[in-house]
Amino acid sequence: FLANGFAAGGQLTTTTEVENYPGFPEGIQGVEIMDKFREQSLRFGTNIITETISKVDLSARPFKLWREGKEDKDPDTADSIIIATGAAAKRLNLPGEETYWQKGISACAVCDGAVPIFRNKPLAVIGGGDSAAEEALFLTKYGSHVFVLVRRDKLRASKVMAKRLLSNSKVTVLWNTVPVECKGNGKLLNSIVTRNTKTDEIGELAINGLFYAIGHAPATQLVKGQVDLDEDGYVITKPDTTYTNIEGVFAAGDVKDKKYRQAITSAGSGCMAALECERWLSEKFEE
Repeated sequence: FLANGFAAGGQLTTTTEVENYPGFPEGIQGVEIMDKFREQSLRFGTNIITETISKVDLSARPFKLWREGKEDKDPDTADSIIIATGAAAKRLNLPGEETYWQKGISACAVCDGAVPIFRNKPLAVIGGGDSAAEEALFLTKYGSHVFVLVRRDKLRASKVMAKRLLSNSKVTVLWNTVPVECKGNGKLLNSIVTRNTKTDEIGELAINGLFYAIGHAPATQLVKGQVDLDEDGYVITKPDTTYTNIEGVFAAGDVKDKKYRQAITSAGSGCMAALECERWLSEKFEE
């Protein structure tokens, strides 16, 4: 039920306003949209078992799955499996972070950047790679100014992205700088305390939005050593499909996607996996 740090429904259950999902022109709460997805699935007869799977054996069909706390009991079995365990944004666990998560702190500029609380307000991005540069540049469309906190004295981003970032008049890069505390009025973030990594000087930056761009961790520990993963732990699927290296096992959503990481792309990926899984099962049963 509570896997990868999220309740059933995944990352969207920790999000407030979802502004960029088709069909909801006024936006919708993350928990509400996941409830609607669930209701729609139930309407068509889906049997939903809300438990955590702690162990799987994909060495032979039928595949075996053990529920958490029942590892010594007989496993559930399945002829096919779709891995859709998602990913979680890496966090810094700063003082005040939990208080202001989704109340000024986010891990997705594309998802949340257009939210009213960030419009025409000073914003900050943490990170020094291409993702951080892309997020910062995206946020210049909405924020009054964007600060980029880089813990070193240079960017890890590619030369092209670094040049774009450094030449943008709405961006200020704060070198050798890390956040140490998130502060606000109890409801919304309004500043962060910073520390210079070379001098240890403490400062405070007035901002209304803080965006983490320090990477994601896919929830693939469950299948590690059985399903092929890339160097970052994401499930590898065959090009333009959701097929994994194991016949009958498919993967969809953020667990295989390190590039887009949007609700709409995960939904599309899930549709692909469902179609391919159904087709695969039909062919097997015909045999």
